[in-house]
Amino acid sequence: NTTARLAVLRGILRAHGVHAYIVPSTDAHMSEYISERDARLGWLSGFTGSAGTAVVTRDEAALWTDSRYWSQAERELDCNWELQRTTSIESIGTWILKTVPAEGNVSLDPFLFSIDTWNSYSRALHGSGRTLLPLETNLVDQAWGDQRPPPSSSEIYSLPAEFTGSSWQEKVAGIRQRMERHVRRPTAVLLSGLEETAWLFNLRGDDIPYNPVFYSYTLLTNTTISLFAEQSRLSQEARQSLRSACPGPLCVELHEYGQVSAHLRRYAQGNVTVWLGTEYTTYGLYATIPQEKMLEESYSPVMTAKAVKNAHEQEMLRAAHVRDAVAVIQYLLWLQRTVPQGQVDEFSGAQRIDALRWAQEHSRGPSFESISASG
Repeated sequence: NTTARLAVLRGILRAHGVHAYIVPSTDAHMSEYISERDARLGWLSGFTGSAGTAVVTRDEAALWTDSRYWSQAERELDCNWELQRTTSIESIGTWILKTVPAEGNVSLDPFLFSIDTWNSYSRALHGSGRTLLPLETNLVDQAWGDQRPPPSSSEIYSLPAEFTGSSWQEKVAGIRQRMERHVRRPTAVLLSGLEETAWLFNLRGDDIPYNPVFYSYTLLTNTTISLFAEQSRLSQEARQSLRSACPGPLCVELHEYGQVSAHLRRYAQGNVTVWLGTEYTTYGLYATIPQEKMLEESYSPVMTAKAVKNAHEQEMLRAAHVRDAVAVIQYLLWLQRTVPQGQVDEFSGAQRIDALRWAQEHSRGPSFESISASG
């Protein structure tokens, strides 16, 4: 029953002079999977699918999702919600224009929307008299209050050198070379995608289920490296590795996660050019950098470097697949024995394959929740 939650949110909307509030299913890093703390759409609507957008006005609430989730949404949404069987921003815009009075404010958290998505909403409302109003205070978080799950407190650890094939210092040097060779000669690279920072520094965490990443940003310049993450969570080994060359161009300056916007705003006041990948950068961060000081490409040089595996990484990938194949073969043999006896269902099957994978050397768990079916 979402009645009470919607009532609290609507009170907050009125206090901010907002007529409609858009709630996405993403986090501040455009992650495919999100943590419980970022599941704002699920908390507000009851819908637990991985893709959707909600719009709440002062007296209506609607949810847009794709055909994978229609049956699920029908089960999970209560009668406060209207299900829209599409995901197009044009459709959301049309609904907003019908529902929000002219001169009304349509608001969102700019740190939860990609640059492209922001631009699409801007176009959909352009010339309609409605104002697209970014609010850096997240109104769902305000409504959620102290019931919102806390941030992760688990350790951020270094990946052992035997798995990487390159030290983080070598990776940083490679990215700086790309900066020098680029025709625009950018002075900095901004990393927003969680796997970019994890890959660059050979660090891992478990802030998001099934993803070995941690909440972070990186600003890498020709002479400095700034890592924005929860410092208290870094293992002693990780901290020593990052700080071993201080002071100097391979010294990682550690900042708290929440300081990235202020730091970027200060940096962008100088004679600089910031290179960023638009696929993983939110409009909130993008808007802190003057347009003429930005080099935009779909993916950052870290994302493209990460995509090309060195010989050692390829070897590790093959070895991991062999270990996984052993677990799958053990599982198929177990199924052959147990299915005829009527002792296994889809759920116990999923638990068994997970257990067999965990038993393999170096396992850190599955890459997504097992999807098992029969018949």
